[in-house]
Order: sequence, then structure tokens, then C-alpha cells
Amino acid sequence: MCESVDDVTQAVLAKNDGLAASLRDELARRGVSAVNLLSSPGSGKTELLGRVLARAVERRVPVAALTADLATENDARRLARSGAPVKQLLTDGLCHLEARQLRGHVESWLPQDTSLLFVENVGNLVCPAAYDLGESLRIVLMAVTEGEDKPLKYPTAFGSAHLVVLTKTDLAEAAGFDESAFHANVRRINPGVEVVRTCARTGDGVDTVLERVLAARDGASVHRPPLAPHPHGHVHAPDPVS
Repeated sequence: MCESVDDVTQAVLAKNDGLAASLRDELARRGVSAVNLLSSPGSGKTELLGRVLARAVERRVPVAALTADLATENDARRLARSGAPVKQLLTDGLCHLEARQLRGHVESWLPQDTSLLFVENVGNLVCPAAYDLGESLRIVLMAVTEGEDKPLKYPTAFGSAHLVVLTKTDLAEAAGFDESAFHANVRRINPGVEVVRTCARTGDGVDTVLERVLAARDGASVHRPPLAPHPHGHVHAPDPVS
């Protein structure tokens, strides 16, 4: 009997879930808190992460970053300016990161004293949302230029976020961004999740993002999203939002 596409997908995700659970245990033993950053291309994720890394380095936080792309090492070069250890992870065409890829770099590259690891996922809000990477915290970022209905269009990503970060807020007026509608849409998908407003250009919100991440690393209570990865497996897609 031929397997259906759904059966194959479930098998792939189940295998990833097992590796993610093992990686999460390994990171916990090493005292490392991993942060999975998800966004569309062009959200300003790399620029903001560079600012957060630089601030962490200033505060002597043992931080490192892995950045994923289909090709080029451009983002790794940009992030390295922060002074933090940075590694480029090339996916060779894969539109998302998987736990096996992350585990290989954790084992072969991650500095031993690291307590905070940022993982900049491939720019995509579809595939990456389904893959648990063994992270302690999942942050979904969105620029004001993307439109206030983005959470409704990508409910799995926003519904699995422990924290939502709004970027490029200095462009909100020019973009005609309806922030109150955006917050209402976020609440509809992920009730109770905090939204942090940021602007990498001015530095607004950078400290807040770092404080939230450090608090989670140090054991503070973290928001429980409705689509958090199940103990036995991956996040499940919600019913379509009409």
C-alpha cells in the first residue's frame, strides 16, 4: 500500500520531534537556552538580532548565534559585527531548519560557555513553524510594512509564539499600519502573548527583547501559546481563520 503525502509528512515531523526532544535535553544539561526566531524575508530580523547580540556582549552575556539561509554567508558576516560568536548554516535549498541540522552545529561548534543561543531561522512563516528545534523560546517577528492581517494569514507561526516582536515601527505611519487591528488579530490567534515594539534603527525595544529572553533563560514563567509543540510531537495546524 502506498503511503499518502500526509503519512510521509507525519513521519518526517515525528522523526524531527524525537531529535528535538533529545536536543532540548542536551541543551538543558549544558545550561543553554535556545531561541528560535521566525519571520518572513525582509522583516528586519537580522538587523534587530545584531542589535540584541551587541547589547548582550556589552553585558557580558555568554551568547552565540546560528543564522540559516538557502545560500550566502551575508547574514553571518553582518551578525559577527556584534562581537558574538556566529555561524552560518546553509540549508542547500531547504525552506526551514530541522533539529538534526541544529544538533550537528551544537555538537561541533557551539562555544562551551554559551548560555544563550539565538537561532535565526530561514525567512519563511510556513514550513519553519511546524518544526520544533528543541528551543526554549520561539519568537515570531513581523514588520509594520507587512500588514496588520499577517497573524491571520499565518496562524500556525503566530499561534506557536511565546513572544511576538513588531519591527520597523518607525515606518508605521508611512505604511498606514493599523496597530490596534494588528493587536486584535494577534490576540485572536494567540491570546495573552506579549507584543514588543522595536526599531533597530533607533534601538527602541532592543533592551526589552533581551530582557525577556534572559528572564526565560533564568527560569521566569513563559507564555504558553495555544500551538506550543505537544510533549509527544510537533505543533498542529489550527482550523483555518475565516
